[in-house]
Amino acid sequence: MTAAIWAGRVQGGQDTLFRVFNDSLPFDRRLVQEDVEGSVAWAAAICRAGVITDDERVRLEKALREIGALAAADPTLLVNAVDEDVHSWVERELVARVGDLGKKLHTGRSRNDQVATDLRLWCMKQIRQRLAEIDATNESLLELAEREKDTVFPGFTHLQRAQPVLFAHWCLAYVEMLRRDADRFSDALDRVMRCPLGSGALAGTAYPIDRARLAKDLGFDGPTANSLDAVSDRDFVAELLAASAIAMLHLSRMSEDLIFYATGEAAYIELGDDVSTGSSLMPQKKNPDACELIRGKTGRVIGALTGALATFKALPLAYNKDLQEDKEPLFDAMDTLSLCLCVTPRVLRGLKVDRERARKAAIAGYANATELADYLVRKGVPFREAHGQVGLLVREAIRQSKPLEALTVEEMAKLAPKVEKDVYVTLTVDAAIGRRSVPGGTSPDQVLARVREARRSLRGAKRTRRKAAGGASGLRDAMVEDLDDICRLVDLWSSKGENLPRPREEILEKITDFGVAVVDGKVRGCASLWVYEADLAEIRSLGVDEGFHGRGLGQQLVQFFLDKAKGLGIKRVFVLTRMPGFFEKCGFRTVSVNSLPQKITKDCAKCPKNHACDEIAMVQDLNTENGS
Repeated sequence: MTAAIWAGRVQGGQDTLFRVFNDSLPFDRRLVQEDVEGSVAWAAAICRAGVITDDERVRLEKALREIGALAAADPTLLVNAVDEDVHSWVERELVARVGDLGKKLHTGRSRNDQVATDLRLWCMKQIRQRLAEIDATNESLLELAEREKDTVFPGFTHLQRAQPVLFAHWCLAYVEMLRRDADRFSDALDRVMRCPLGSGALAGTAYPIDRARLAKDLGFDGPTANSLDAVSDRDFVAELLAASAIAMLHLSRMSEDLIFYATGEAAYIELGDDVSTGSSLMPQKKNPDACELIRGKTGRVIGALTGALATFKALPLAYNKDLQEDKEPLFDAMDTLSLCLCVTPRVLRGLKVDRERARKAAIAGYANATELADYLVRKGVPFREAHGQVGLLVREAIRQSKPLEALTVEEMAKLAPKVEKDVYVTLTVDAAIGRRSVPGGTSPDQVLARVREARRSLRGAKRTRRKAAGGASGLRDAMVEDLDDICRLVDLWSSKGENLPRPREEILEKITDFGVAVVDGKVRGCASLWVYEADLAEIRSLGVDEGFHGRGLGQQLVQFFLDKAKGLGIKRVFVLTRMPGFFEKCGFRTVSVNSLPQKITKDCAKCPKNHACDEIAMVQDLNTENGS
């Protein structure tokens, strides 16, 4: 067993149970890439401060990058390690590679500002990923709204049928909720992006560290303003948990609606078989398990928020070991929200609406009673009187077991003297929906306008986030001056077997097909769009520098080319990949490569791996209407 990095004041072996109780590596190992990233930046900072030489900095960075790559390639290394925490593991691995030089790296740094920095870096990446997942969920809602833009559906209050609406209007309600969720995450990101590194244990470091430069190197907006606050406060964790809990509440409400709509009693919709289960006893059952699990997991995220707040509520300044308890609820909540956001679009894509049954339900239950009251108001009857007269008419219709519109004019006029023959036009469901044409209403023109506005807003938000991703200067089309960096990235990932090799001459010839992600003036990612036919294109040569994984650059590059394909009017984009999970988050679905004969004919026959291909074909269908 290696000596603890704090050994000296505390001597002797630790109690075995206390070690299990105290050690955090079983969960904080998730921060290993952030710890490496922060350590690389710290090496540069203490080099600028004159603590180490530039040659030592280079050696440290090389070793740290190797450690990061090793941890990414074989996560079991950390699972099986016996170090106290992730920082200890990285330091031990570093010393094993560069000897005593590795012990210099911690000069001027404390585990207190180190872990606060690691956690903020992790949160920055997670927020960007949640934003992309929220966008994908909203895309699915908007696609469903467009598909069902003319579908009449019963609206409810108190779980009683109230007034008819368009089903697209229901979709847009959840679009608005999720847009606010995205705003909350974006707003939280502003407060996360302050760098604690250089705060030391609590009083600041004694070395002349350029904290502004250090913050910029790590992709932060700037350094924290107070060292006591920087190492001890976790309000950014509480804020992310609160944003996650609210987002889960919205997903839970949506799930509850769908569960009810799919019951045998309502049967307005049917959920896809791929997100449902059956009963082990009752052969006829089809259970909405995906929606029920989302609803159930919401309590788990609310619990994480409550537990974190209870942990933070009475901590004295500055750092206390209680803060070790901040990570597990945060990690679990973000994992849970991510999973639910990724499942929801699948639920929505496979959802089928029984339009005829929904329309009948929207008409039944005297849902047009308010229309009749409004009709009487237009005839000059004060609303309170009209309300009372219509209530009596509903009672009469119920007595006769008829809908309101089945009553004769004479029967209506006995209780509502202003009723005339034109009343029946008012009582149709289409007229009722069409009259709700105020902004935010359910009329077809308002719903269509809101769908278009939501799509424009979503595209604008994506563009803004792409420019801000990971401290990026932006995503843009490639230029000839980017050739060396693109070749470097293509060679890197082809050497690892993730991409096909591309000769430099071919890349130069196709440079206009490439795009790049630029971080602080340096190309850190690339990809290209290869158009096969007027309606089909492939995203190729996607790669991001190893030190920049987890910042969302890969997802941003994919979206960059999806937007470009939409702008060209292309209807389908595909990829061949060994990372299906990543592309699922980007909205792709798995298909047979045989469904892409263009690819097989033009490329696969020439590929050296043609007879032993291990890549998965995935496709995304693009909605190119209205420029979306």
